[in-house]
Order: sequence, then C-alpha cells, then structure tokens
Amino acid sequence: MKPLQQVVGVVERRQTLPVLSNLLVHVAGETVTFTGTDLEVEMVACASAEDPRDGEVTIPARKLFDICRALPDGARVKLEQNGDRVSISAGRSRFTLATLPASEFPVIENIDVVERVSLAEAVLKDLIGRTAFAMAHQDVRYYLNGLLLDLRDKSLRCVATDGHRLALCETTLETEIAARRQIIIPRKGVLELQGLFEAGEGLVELELGRNHVRVRRGSVTFTSKLIDGRFPDYEAVIPIGADKDIQVGREELRFALQRAAILSNEKYRGVKLEVNPNRLRIVAHNPEQEEAVEELEVTTSVSDLSVGFNVNYLMDALAALSGDEVVLSLRDAQSSCLLRKVGSDDTRHVVMPLRL
Repeated sequence: MKPLQQVVGVVERRQTLPVLSNLLVHVAGETVTFTGTDLEVEMVACASAEDPRDGEVTIPARKLFDICRALPDGARVKLEQNGDRVSISAGRSRFTLATLPASEFPVIENIDVVERVSLAEAVLKDLIGRTAFAMAHQDVRYYLNGLLLDLRDKSLRCVATDGHRLALCETTLETEIAARRQIIIPRKGVLELQGLFEAGEGLVELELGRNHVRVRRGSVTFTSKLIDGRFPDYEAVIPIGADKDIQVGREELRFALQRAAILSNEKYRGVKLEVNPNRLRIVAHNPEQEEAVEELEVTTSVSDLSVGFNVNYLMDALAALSGDEVVLSLRDAQSSCLLRKVGSDDTRHVVMPLRL
C-alpha cells in the first residue's frame, strides 16, 4: 500500500495517452518498482517482493490502488501477468485487469545533474510548508504557478508569490553552492512533494538538472520538469524602510482577524488595520453596511496609521509563521506589510495593501 500511495497521486484521472492512466510495474531481483507519471512529474517507489520473476508491465493505477486499499489489513497480494492481462489474488479474492506494454510508458531517464544538495527532510518539508500556499493558481504568468528554489553560497531559499503576496523561507546548508542557481518547481510537483515528506530525521538529496529536479528520499524518487521562465525579482518586493513595527501575539491576532473576516466584503475580503500607540484596531465592512471591530493590545509607538489588507492573506501568513509573537512592519498607508517572527528573518511574508 505505501509505495502505491506514494505514486498514485501523480496519475491524472483524465489522460490524453491511455498508458498514462497506468503504473509501470518493474520487477528485478527481489525488488518491485512502481512508477507513475503525467509527463510533468514522475514518482518512483520500491518494495521487496517474495519469489519474484523479472519483467515489467503497466497496470491501471487507480484500479490497482483501490483493490489493494479494499483488501483486509495484512493481506498477502500476488500479481501474475498472463499475456495482456494481470491477475491479482489475495485470500479468496481474485481480480483480472487489462494491461498495456511497458514499452509504451514514458520514463524520465538521466537529468544531466549540475548540482547536488543534501539536507534534512524535516527542514525541506518546513521550507515548502511555510511558502507553498502563496503560489499562484492557473495564472497567465506561468512562472508564478510554482515554487522558486534559490540556492546561493550556503543557503537555500523557497519563495512563492501570486502577485498579491509573497512568502519566503530560508535555511543554511552544510556545503557551499558552486554557483547561484534558481529553479521553479511547478505547482503539482510541489503538492506531491508535500504529500511525500514526513517530519523524520532522515536526509533527502536534491539533484538539480538543467530542465528537471530530482529528490531522493529512501526508497522513493521524485522527478519533476522545471518551469522554463524567469521568476520576478522577489527581493525588490520586500519593503525597505518599513520602520513602523507592531508586535502582537500571533494566535491572538489570527483569531481576531478570523472573527472580523465574517463581516468582510465577500469579494475583496478587505479589513482595515488602524494603528495607534499600543493599540491595534481591526475593522471590516460589507455592502450590507454591517461592521466588525476588534481591538487588540499590542507593542508599538506608531500613531494614526490606517491601511487595508486582504484578510485571508494575513491569516495565511500568520498560520505559516511560528512562535508566539510576530512583528508587522509598515511604512505608510500605501505600502506592503512585512510579517515575521520576533527576532528572526528566516521566514518573511509580504502582503500587498488594498484600497478600502
């Protein structure tokens, strides 16, 4: 079940090529390898087999997965190929599935590796988790529909933006990068990686190619095409001179925004932040002339500053930050808001202002 779970998500239900609805099942020695692909992302997972016979065939992915999932826990599953059919047996259950030749299955072979990086699985999982939510979805600026990995010196940054907000998280690497490299992993690949990672102590290996990225984690290998485009200069988006700081409890602010959001405009989702010394007022209105007001005690010397934001973007950023206290940095009523954990710049979120 585990290797099937790891690869079946890559397989699309509707495919232009029938073979892409199948998994490639390859047996060599005592290892069986399952491969799923949609021509953009490929996932390969291995398991050990008992008394195997070498060979390969493609089997309908979703049907094989659903059959195995419906069997009792601990059931022993036997797969046997007979011509263009494969029989699956477990206890008193028998299933026969149609197959397609393995020769028709597209496999990503060598990816021309230009850089290798090893880091803790938990660290990479955390980097992606704190940034991926800000990726664009089906934006015409195709290079925004993915996650940027920016490697330079001894650091790795993950950056995502949809043009209205930006999320950045970075970590220090143990080995230095030969030359700065920026790659954009497509949205689907990022989501598959998130489902693959666990908060374990193990290491993962990143292999960067000219057109692909490959991630090796134990018995699973993930490969994705890269988005061929130039990511915007994200450092220019991070506000400079945002010297008006507001320190506030992260959860306290998040819950206050959640309550105010109930009466915000359903289309624009705007809330206004009104800042005065040691006081933050959150105000939301909607077309029905309804109003929500939340007042929080905060640490700030800022006076008479009022600026509007999309409440969902603020809540997403707060959910992706860690720590009990966060800092909101503002410059004026027209500038973006920079959110970060108190005493740390490793994770930064930028939310563009709304005109309310």
